[in-house]
Amino acid sequence: MNPISITSVPIVELNDGRVIPQLGFGVFQIDPQGTARSVCEALEVGYRHIDTAEMYGNERGVGEGVRASGLDRSDVFITSKLSNRFHRPDDARRAFDRTLSELGSDYVDLFLIHWPLPTLYDGDFVATWQTLEEFHRDGRARSIGVSNFQVDHLERLAAASDVVPAVNQIELHPYFHNAEVRAYDEAHGIATQAWSPIAQGAVLDDPVIAAIGDKHDRSPAQVVLRWHIQRDNIVFPKSTTFARIQENLELFEFDLDFDDVTAIDALDRGEAGRRGPHPDVFAYIPD
Repeated sequence: MNPISITSVPIVELNDGRVIPQLGFGVFQIDPQGTARSVCEALEVGYRHIDTAEMYGNERGVGEGVRASGLDRSDVFITSKLSNRFHRPDDARRAFDRTLSELGSDYVDLFLIHWPLPTLYDGDFVATWQTLEEFHRDGRARSIGVSNFQVDHLERLAAASDVVPAVNQIELHPYFHNAEVRAYDEAHGIATQAWSPIAQGAVLDDPVIAAIGDKHDRSPAQVVLRWHIQRDNIVFPKSTTFARIQENLELFEFDLDFDDVTAIDALDRGEAGRRGPHPDVFAYIPD
């Protein structure tokens, strides 16, 4: 098996001058016991960007997988996210220390506030953001950003801080373009990452996607992921199947043409296409 050259994966420059591979490997809902193996396999075939979170419970497995791969830590871009339990500044500081301990690293490449939780913690996600700024200043978080932030949330940060998030990770797929947030990100130099890039598999049975896949002799997942790449979204599909892990990386051997992209763009259902919770009301706190 020949791994994909890491030079074939586009690099996105962040607003802080650092760079991130546009395609990564996600570990959401991968069992902690199997995370190290999946991460090691992903790195073996050519991924260099791993996306995890405290609330996934598998940061330790990510660190183990990176070490088992034999790659230098500096060769792998690791993202993690602050748990919803720890938005208070002192709690966030302790939680970040645990993230580094679990990963077995003295830094993380990107650290995000996982959810804004505007109905909790007195709605004060600004203090949480200012705590992440501490991690950025001391170098333990090379870049910092947010996840699931709406336009008004981002504007509150802008009014209270000089540090613009490097990334906003949001639900985004052909059925839900999250257009207002994505447009704000683009206008303010914030890179957009797409979680649930294939709508939890819902778009894979869409006849439009299937027809484009037949046209290019590609799987529906490859078509959708290629659409994300051509729209400049950062994506990190998840799989525990080795063949699918490899297939999801093989996006750089074909292009979607104008008609393909237009047809997929037309699948947007607006708010009706959202599959996850709305960030304005989401208030989950893990046990």
